[in-house]
Amino acid sequence: MLFPGSSRKLAINMSILMNSQSKGFSFVASGATQWNGGVAELVEGEAASRPYTWPDKKKPRVCILGGGFGGLYTALRLESLVWPEDKKPQVLLVDQSERFVFKPMLYELLTGEVDAWEIAPRFSDLLANTGVQFFQDRVKVLHPSDHLGMNGPTVSSCGGTVHLESGLVIEYDWLVLALGAEAKLDVVPGAAEFALPFSTLEDACRVDNRLRTLERKRFGRDFPIRVAVVGCGYSGVELAATVSERLQDKGIVQAINVETTICPTAPPGNREAALKVLSSRNVELLLGYFVRCIRKASISEASEKQTESGTVLDAAAEHEPEKLILELQPAERGLQSQILEADLILWTVGSKPQLPQLEPCEWPHELPLNARGQAETDETLRVKGHPRIFAVGDSSSLRDSKGKLLPATAQVAFQQADFAGWNLWAAINDRPLLPFRFQNLGEMMTLGRNDAAISPSFIEGLTLEGPIGHAARKLAYLIRLPTDEHRLKVGISWLTKSAIDSVAAVQSSVIKVLSGS
Repeated sequence: MLFPGSSRKLAINMSILMNSQSKGFSFVASGATQWNGGVAELVEGEAASRPYTWPDKKKPRVCILGGGFGGLYTALRLESLVWPEDKKPQVLLVDQSERFVFKPMLYELLTGEVDAWEIAPRFSDLLANTGVQFFQDRVKVLHPSDHLGMNGPTVSSCGGTVHLESGLVIEYDWLVLALGAEAKLDVVPGAAEFALPFSTLEDACRVDNRLRTLERKRFGRDFPIRVAVVGCGYSGVELAATVSERLQDKGIVQAINVETTICPTAPPGNREAALKVLSSRNVELLLGYFVRCIRKASISEASEKQTESGTVLDAAAEHEPEKLILELQPAERGLQSQILEADLILWTVGSKPQLPQLEPCEWPHELPLNARGQAETDETLRVKGHPRIFAVGDSSSLRDSKGKLLPATAQVAFQQADFAGWNLWAAINDRPLLPFRFQNLGEMMTLGRNDAAISPSFIEGLTLEGPIGHAARKLAYLIRLPTDEHRLKVGISWLTKSAIDSVAAVQSSVIKVLSGS
């Protein structure tokens, strides 16, 4: 059931669903709900719906969907503001995972530089000393009603309702869409089946486990682990640098990009630092190519490659993980098509917001989405036509003063969360809302366990790289961790690890000196 009540109410609500276009209702799904022509179909055996009861019937009710940088930091911002006693909102945060993930530091999981708890703490721990409630659940259907009264006959008494996969129905006064994005693997045949994305904690663990398996199977053997990284934006370059450092001479990393340069939007200093590191680690750059398809290698192809490498097929080789083939098509004139073999393919190209395209509606109050599937917002981060819905991060489509679409980065989400929290305060207290203005603070990228590049925006032409850049990047992200308590725990952990590494380095130097003498 989508709404609580008797079977008669269910029939009425199903009628509303089936006539959503004519009535002007719009729905957003992010989960396992089945869709047919834009209408949510009830799956046999799904949980019966039940209403969520807010603790206080009089105070404003704020529901935040998504616990990434945009959602969690909006909740924490609301908690930190000073409110009139009768206006302080009840805040409910919903996310499908039990953990918040500090995504810019997922790469450090592959090198063992950080532990999972440091960059992926549980929401329950982060919110333990706040008034914010957390539900681990998936969003199934959104039923906004804040448009009623604009073109419809009735003014709604609330902002709308959110229907979760567990059957819980949440009535809200204010809503924040911060559902993030997921990897886009459906653009190339075979990518969804054979390539691994790298955007969630589960993705990082999956890649780490796959590398461990390959390292174990290839231990003491002559032929290297072959890793292909598709995409040479920030994520692709950071992955290529991290994996190549981890594998060293046991692996070959090939990075593929449709453009003829890496990180085309990056500051020149970051790009040059990255090129220098990739070159020093023998990462092969295949620029000006796009992947036409990915498939399993045939037995004959695998045998041919084994023979070419001088390795004789034996009983152990028969138990090797399946080889994968990437067919590359040139995007530039003068290049020839190529076929690559890989043991592991990492996919970093493209993402899609978890707000699907809605069916066309004759009423102008449906959620307006851009071509990428992001909600169109005004400069105060409110969704156009929906004064009680805000959208931040990957869920939001907003342009800067030059008309350029803001990038889907952690930095943008950080800043939007701050404004969304303030503007919710202003809206609840009948104050003017502030227009969001993005301030580019610079760009950072990791290039390995003790290497990074930072180009701060406030000093033109300056790039911090190497160990200095690595330390500065880590400090910047430490400051950005969500709560003071978590920040303190992680800071102590990192200092302890740094001290241990320093002692180990000194011992190693002493041993070398003594052995040399």
